[in-house]
Amino acid sequence: MTALTLAEKILSRAAGRPLRAGDFAEVSPDRCFTPDDAIDTIIALLAEAGIERVAAPEKLGLFFDHFAPAATAEFATVHTGGRRFIADQGIAEFHDVGAGISHQIAVEQGLARPGTLVFNADSHTTTLGAAACFGTGLGASETAYVWATGRMWLRVPATIRIRLDGRLPAGCEAKDIALALLYRYGARLSTYRAVEFVGDALPDLDMAARMTLCNMAVEQGAKAAMVPCDAVTEAHFAALGIAIEPEAGRPDPGAAYEREVRLDLTGLTPMVACPPTVDNVRPLAEVAGIRIDQALIGSCTNGRLEDIRAAAAVLAGRELAPGVRMIVTPASRHVMQQALREGLMTTLAAAGCTITPPGCGACAGLHLGALGDGEVCIATTSRNFTGRMGSRTAEIYLAGAASVAASAAAGVIADPASLPPRPIRSTI
Repeated sequence: MTALTLAEKILSRAAGRPLRAGDFAEVSPDRCFTPDDAIDTIIALLAEAGIERVAAPEKLGLFFDHFAPAATAEFATVHTGGRRFIADQGIAEFHDVGAGISHQIAVEQGLARPGTLVFNADSHTTTLGAAACFGTGLGASETAYVWATGRMWLRVPATIRIRLDGRLPAGCEAKDIALALLYRYGARLSTYRAVEFVGDALPDLDMAARMTLCNMAVEQGAKAAMVPCDAVTEAHFAALGIAIEPEAGRPDPGAAYEREVRLDLTGLTPMVACPPTVDNVRPLAEVAGIRIDQALIGSCTNGRLEDIRAAAAVLAGRELAPGVRMIVTPASRHVMQQALREGLMTTLAAAGCTITPPGCGACAGLHLGALGDGEVCIATTSRNFTGRMGSRTAEIYLAGAASVAASAAAGVIADPASLPPRPIRSTI
């Protein structure tokens, strides 16, 4: 029997027949979700096609995350229509305002599992690969087709292995790994490829770090990105009380890969993606000193508890620089509740941060932190394209949470190690 990559293995199961890279196949996903910014289009397309009932409501889900709570009457009407549709169709998964971002919830609640195929009308669905799941984004029309039929066709992607070796140095985060890959290989490294992250660095990378790596893989062009099931994955699901099939989340020994690239984490330094593209990456030291107006901790890339902890550790006993505002948006209600229990929100509020409800918020440029003309922001988010967070004349820099927090304290892009000693007062 031919040895399969993890992508080939998962898609073969979803198609009910053996598949290899390059094959075209019709697959049945285990789940298919949508965020709120696509639901009205999906409903309209289903109505136009005369579809009165969705095919498999037990596999579908709706997440109110991109503009939640609604910022305008138009957005509120979209939410109202979505709630009515979900109730009428008996759709299984519904996460209303305040629950958080779909990708975060899918991993923290175990909706994405090893060896499964999950679609979502959101490009950062690659995040689900942290759980050894083939997660990929669809457009609204494709999602409507899946909701109508329970199926979708695709071409099986070839797989690139990204080998991460060595230990992540102190002061560096998973975001720095993702940015270092973009720095070295550019934004076309994985165009319509599946990615498998391997290497002796993986056991040291927790689920949060793996979610960041898989999330940012779409910025390299990846169709999906996965970390094969290992002890970290098994511990994650054991803590959730969910039984899994570990072997379903692992490639076959001897599987054929299109290419392997390597990154030694030893010697890595904090990195920054400069406007206006994600692969315009520089070592932070080269851009230190650039003035900022806003800092943002949040998004499906880095709005997790680990990121809020890193920001609070930097800002404990410090205040935001004059003229700088900092927004903290937890990725989910669970993240927000744990941050409250740990006192992290108290620390950040004391420093002058604005805490927003969980969701996509400013990252999606829809509300809760949009940038004005000529403003400069440093954020833990995934994209820095022109106009992404508001004004087309604003500039966005991307970095890890500690670097973002340090920059907010300094008023300019800064490495945490460069900050002066903090005053005695501390709330963490």
